[in-house]
Amino acid sequence: MLALFAVTSHAASPQKAGTDGSWTFAVSGDSRNCGNIVMPAIAAGARHDGASFYWHLGDLRAIYKVDEDYAAEKRFGGYPYPPSISDYLHTAWSDFSQHQVAPFGDMPFFIGIGNHEVIPPKSRTQYRIEFAALLDRPELRTQRLSDLKTNATMPATVADQTYNHWVMRGVDFINLDNTADDAIDGAQLAWFDAILDADLANPAIHSIVVGMHEPLPHSHSDDHSMCASSEGIRSGEHVYTRLAQAQRRKPVYVLASHQHYYLANVYDTAYWRDPAHRAAVVPGWVIGTAGASRYPLPEGIKSGEGAREHTYGYLLGRVSKDGHIAFTFRELDEAALQQTRGDDYDESTVKFCVANNPAPELMSKPSKKISCKLPKR
Repeated sequence: MLALFAVTSHAASPQKAGTDGSWTFAVSGDSRNCGNIVMPAIAAGARHDGASFYWHLGDLRAIYKVDEDYAAEKRFGGYPYPPSISDYLHTAWSDFSQHQVAPFGDMPFFIGIGNHEVIPPKSRTQYRIEFAALLDRPELRTQRLSDLKTNATMPATVADQTYNHWVMRGVDFINLDNTADDAIDGAQLAWFDAILDADLANPAIHSIVVGMHEPLPHSHSDDHSMCASSEGIRSGEHVYTRLAQAQRRKPVYVLASHQHYYLANVYDTAYWRDPAHRAAVVPGWVIGTAGASRYPLPEGIKSGEGAREHTYGYLLGRVSKDGHIAFTFRELDEAALQQTRGDDYDESTVKFCVANNPAPELMSKPSKKISCKLPKR
């Protein structure tokens, strides 16, 4: 099994649940394009690490086109043409469940929504129907009932809501939906504020982890984030400012994907370091490395311990007894992907995903920095 982890950013051997009360969880996002090849390796790695659960931050399938791994399934080998977009759209999400969720077995699988889940003809309503069982996992159902029982003023959420939270061993994991206009709507913001207030008042909550698909504004990933809309900037700034204030009292961590690389310290920017904004830097990570077409790192950022481009993998969080969390990137090489390759694929598909996702000529242009500012009124 050690071959699964030929490259890591912090450690060369897998971590196991500690006798000191520590425990682990795994998270990543963006598993379109080659996720059927990468996600089984993530599942194997998460099990090897003793992860208590896996959290997907959204973008399950491409939807606007046929995913490369879908088209490469052996069942299409005898067809004179690749699968049509019509056939693909009918089975894209069930194919995701079969090839990407099933490998995790009985490990709890928490799911977030990404912008590709609402590309027509797909919609948020269809997503809620298709993934109702994951959106109403026993942990989420128990948490909703607990929220209502302990706080009668807490905004209620329905069973298949696309935003939710669950508390595990003193850590509150808050899953947000920022796919509508690259923003978080008012009802969800009210819910988030109520959850955060309750966490800060509850001594049993030691730390807070917030996950979403698109990064919050004024990060190193602004070119592909909530900066894409004015409402996204406003709602994202609200969430960030609340979390910056909250971390004065409890550890706070922010996770996102949307950008298809690994990047730590994503909110350590001049904007949030500026005292004028009255908000300290919040620890944040971008982890869109579960199979989607890989991106170069942002302009000015070099690959190293806290940054990886053109890679696949997942983020492993190790939670200490007091709630502090240390994160490690688990990078998966071709050997790891070949080792967990499903029966629907042959060796050449894995090689394609390693060498051509995207094509080499598209891998060398870093994203340009943009100005994430609200328009003047």
